[in-house]
Amino acid sequence: MPALARLRTTGRLAWLTLQAWLGLVAFDLALRLGFARAHEWVRTRQARTSARATPSAIDDLVWAVDEACVWYVKPVVCLQRSAVLAWLLRRQGVAASLVIGYRAVPFESHAWVEVGDRVVNDRQQYRQAFMVLERL
Repeated sequence: MPALARLRTTGRLAWLTLQAWLGLVAFDLALRLGFARAHEWVRTRQARTSARATPSAIDDLVWAVDEACVWYVKPVVCLQRSAVLAWLLRRQGVAASLVIGYRAVPFESHAWVEVGDRVVNDRQQYRQAFMVLERL
């Protein structure tokens, strides 16, 4: 890869990571105001258009959110990570769904993001292992 193209890619990923980090802060602040406020934050951020992003663009956003989680000031849980990813994907015009699921016995809950019928930030088997509680 030529040096200029590599610099553009690195700069784009750094910009996406910064946006993801700021999204983690925004969701954290919304959550401090109560779960209802955080729920509203996710629900009201819909895709701007119905564009179809390339798999590599989606992968870049997943990577950026994961990287932002590494640099965040406290541990990030799956709900926060997935809410921010869904928000960033929607800002890019991707119709992403935040899915919150649970398993009754033993009780466990988890959140992930789907684009179409594909889990993009986690394992595909979560779709079978958890009952969907809500899809935003």
